[in-house]
Amino acid sequence: MLDHIGLNVPGLAVAKRYYDAIMPSLGFEPFFATTEQFSYQPAAGKPGTRVFFYSAPQKSEYVRKHVGLQHLAFRARTRGQVDDAHAIALEHGSDILYDPQLFPQYHENYYATFWFDPHGFLLEIVCHKPDGPDASS
Repeated sequence: MLDHIGLNVPGLAVAKRYYDAIMPSLGFEPFFATTEQFSYQPAAGKPGTRVFFYSAPQKSEYVRKHVGLQHLAFRARTRGQVDDAHAIALEHGSDILYDPQLFPQYHENYYATFWFDPHGFLLEIVCHKPDGPDASS
């Protein structure tokens, strides 16, 4: 299990405003923040990976198809959580790569949406459960 992941961003304030708005829909809450970094942890004391953001010491353009981070995928408990995150991403002007939909090439219940954050990081939220009243367990 990953304990935490750190991402360098060119604009810490822009990133913080964006992620403060989007992370609750992904199941995260603020962990701590300073003038040089901020972070999130799984909400309500749930176990999982913390996500840290740092001000990039060297400014350069991020290109996801180069060596390095390809995308971050967050796990949703329900398909409704996927839809909610998509709506918040749209509200914040994110460029959407894929609207919420099934991706049967991964497996029959892979329901996800993909979008870009303000710095070009590709984000995904995915639910692996079938749709229906028993899907939230």
